[in-house]
This record gives sequence, structure tokens and C-alpha cells, in this order.
Amino acid sequence: MAVINPKSVKVNVTTGTGMDIEWDDGHRTHFGFQWLRDACPCATCTEERNNHHRNPGEPAKQSAALLPMYKEPAKPKEVKPVGRYALNIAWNDGHASGIYSWDYLREICQCEECRARVVNS
Repeated sequence: MAVINPKSVKVNVTTGTGMDIEWDDGHRTHFGFQWLRDACPCATCTEERNNHHRNPGEPAKQSAALLPMYKEPAKPKEVKPVGRYALNIAWNDGHASGIYSWDYLREICQCEECRARVVNS
């Protein structure tokens, strides 16, 4: 499979609407910030998701016995390139160890076309 790189990446911090990627093959992907935070690919987050049988982007289940506490919406404090292959996102909750590779971001694309491809494969 050919390597697919982004043509443009827009991290919409001011509006809080998420991140938009246009890939060099013309495909477009939109990620909401909370979804991206819940899909963090670092070892700690991946292990926690695996232990609770959650998919990337799926939020942690809240305990029914506890009253929900206000939690500030996920928002990047800083986004830095990692070489030519990834982004590192420092989140407003203090978490900053996830390296989101272009391959990973394309793999977890949630557009209708990509979701249909996963279902039909």
C-alpha cells in the first residue's frame, strides 16, 4: 500500500471544532478534539482502552453510581510535528505523550466512506 501523507492539516483551536486533514490522495478527514483525545495512541491510553474493551475514540464509561463532574472539553494546548510522520498533541488535561502518526490518523478516519470500508471488509 502506498504511503499517504497529508496535503494540509488545520487544527481549529480557536473555534474548538477539531482537526481537519486533507490527504494527498484527495481524501478529507475531520476529527473532533474529544474523539482524538479518546483515541490517544500512547501506550498508557492504549492499554487502558484494551483493558476496558474500548475502541479508539470511544469515551471511558462513567460509573452510574457517581454524579457526573464537570470536565473541561478536550482542547490541544500545543500541537507539534514529529519528523515528517506524525503530530504530538499536548492536551489541556496535562496529557502529552501521544504521537499521532499519519498512518494511525488515516486508519482511524471516521468518515462514512472509511467506516463502510471497515464494515464491508
